[in-house]
Parts: sequence; C-alpha cells; structure tokens
Amino acid sequence: MNIDAAGEEALDLQALRQAIQAEYATVAEDPGRGFHFHTGRPLARLLGYQEEWLRTVPEEAIASFAGTGNPLSLGTIQPGERVVDVGCGGGIDSLIAARMAGPTGQVIGVDMTPAMLARARNARARMGLTNLEFREGYGEALPVMDGFADVVISNGVLNLMPDKPAALAEMARVLKPGGRLQIGDILVERPVPESAKRRIDLWTG
Repeated sequence: MNIDAAGEEALDLQALRQAIQAEYATVAEDPGRGFHFHTGRPLARLLGYQEEWLRTVPEEAIASFAGTGNPLSLGTIQPGERVVDVGCGGGIDSLIAARMAGPTGQVIGVDMTPAMLARARNARARMGLTNLEFREGYGEALPVMDGFADVVISNGVLNLMPDKPAALAEMARVLKPGGRLQIGDILVERPVPESAKRRIDLWTG
C-alpha cells in the first residue's frame, strides 16, 4: 500500500499501468469482444476519420482503434514533418500520419502495451512504411530526443495518466519551438474526488 503525504492511501501507479495494459491488450487481441467504450471502424467513422485516410490502413489496426477524438482533424500533417504519437495503441493515427508525412517525414509512435505495439508494427510492415517507428515507453518519459517533432499527437491517453503535467511537459520537450500539439481526449467539467482518483477500477472503466 502506498501512503501519500496526507497519510491517505495513494494511487498505485504500477498497478494502474498494469490494469490499463491488461485492458488494452484485450482490445488488441480480441477487438470484437465488446467493451465499455467504442472501438474499431464504427468509432473511426463517428470521430470523423476520412475514408481516404483509412483506405490503405490494415483492418487489424482499425479494429483495435480505441481513441476518444480525432487529433488529425486539428491539422493535416505536411510532407516532410516529424511527428510523435503519444499512446499510439494499434497505430491508426501513426499510420495515417506517416502517409501524410511522406518519405521525407518521420513518425514515432510510443505506447506502453506490448500487444498494441505488436499490432501496430504488423500493420506498418503490411503498409511498407519506412518512415515510421514504434517504441515502447510511457507518456511521462517519452523515448524521443528533445526538439524532435514538428507535431505531437495524442488520442485518448492523457485521461489515463495521473500525472498530466508531467505528460504535457514531455510533449513540450520533444516539440520543436513553434511546433503543434494536437490532442483528442476526454474532459470532465467538475473536480474528481481524491477518493475516486485512487480507485483503479474507475480509471479503467
């Protein structure tokens, strides 16, 4: 049990990460199972993903899509740009961004769930993309050099991170001066009680 400075039980970060990994490993390995959140092609359509973007994306990547927004609707990736996708999951946003960036651009997708990364890497290989790399890591400690990216995208991941300031600081670190931050996520309009924040079952749904 972890105890915080106030003497109360604190959120166990490692246990939370393991619970999230387990949840999204199931999404990757059995996307048709049914979850408390939307997934797959119906979700992509709901969020405004253009059919043109999805045309060459392997169905395995689309099927495991579990985002909450459409960061690419906030701005098209330009040829030659470098992109970091924080919490890339099965890779749908990274794959689309890599096609937009073209052979002179570069995309790095980062995720902490091995099963999702395996699906993303398989999709990349099927598309023959040489400007895209997937790395294992956490949003609060991105395995990317300072000032690498013209654009940082993220889709439905910040809401799963307890230390949001640390995650946002990492996004700022890997962005070039004047770079763009494009996030699709969930917002709540009222404070979440501290007791609720310590419940892992509420983080994972």
